Amino acid sequence: MSDPENTLIMETSKGKVTIELRPDLAPGHVERIKELAREEFYDGIVFHRVIDGFMAQVGCPNGTGTGGSSKPDLKAEFNAEPHVRGVCSMARTAAPHSANSQFFICFDDATFLDRQYTVWGKVSDGMDVIDQLNRGEPPRNPDQIVSLRVAADV
Repeated sequence: MSDPENTLIMETSKGKVTIELRPDLAPGHVERIKELAREEFYDGIVFHRVIDGFMAQVGCPNGTGTGGSSKPDLKAEFNAEPHVRGVCSMARTAAPHSANSQFFICFDDATFLDRQYTVWGKVSDGMDVIDQLNRGEPPRNPDQIVSLRVAADV
């Protein structure tokens, strides 16, 4: 881990995942994710949409994909970073500036999302854990984030 302030440690119901943050790509989104992690917002939230060969989505406090945090939505920071295996990107509605707290982790290449969703990080360790998440929209028995912390705080 090169920069603990820009590294997340995500403990899931299937194991530990390390995510390297990319403030160079999306400073506003990285700031929001760290802010929510420090408020323990993500603790106990389920992976509500897990599509084989595509991605695992999490971050809705309702567990349904319909909600976000109480903070204002973020201004889009679309970038040229490709949506490939392990990439963490922000979920949003059809409105470009609607990302809030939900994000997804790509299982495989999803480059059709490039420049339309904000990439803010990448799994550096634990993709094997993400691969084990229960599938479904929503999964019958969803996995969850047990805790999500900024490494500098651990």
